[in-house]
Amino acid sequence: VQLVESGGGLVQPGESLRLSCAANSFIFSLAMLNWYRQAPGKQRELVASISQDSSTHYADSVKGRFTISRDNAKKMVYLQMDSLQGEDTGVYYCNRDTNGVQSWGQGTQVTVSS
Repeated sequence: VQLVESGGGLVQPGESLRLSCAANSFIFSLAMLNWYRQAPGKQRELVASISQDSSTHYADSVKGRFTISRDNAKKMVYLQMDSLQGEDTGVYYCNRDTNGVQSWGQGTQVTVSS
């Protein structure tokens, strides 16, 4: 197993969650790291990316609310999610891309509901 997510759960609108993804079995510092999500009945979408030099990219729907970060020494990637909304509900997946070689985690459920 190369990627393992944790930190999902049930929260109310406006609350925060921090997702974590632990990596092994590849050279972490060389990988582009991504968080995707898949809402019920929808296609999987890219939420946030962080490159090898820690440049970041966000989907328009989460800009200003989500923050992706990485810790190369610990082989961890994080997704801080603030001001969560119902539309953020879904299964969140950690992904790595090393020159086209990809791995996926098993996903962690995030549910935003009052």
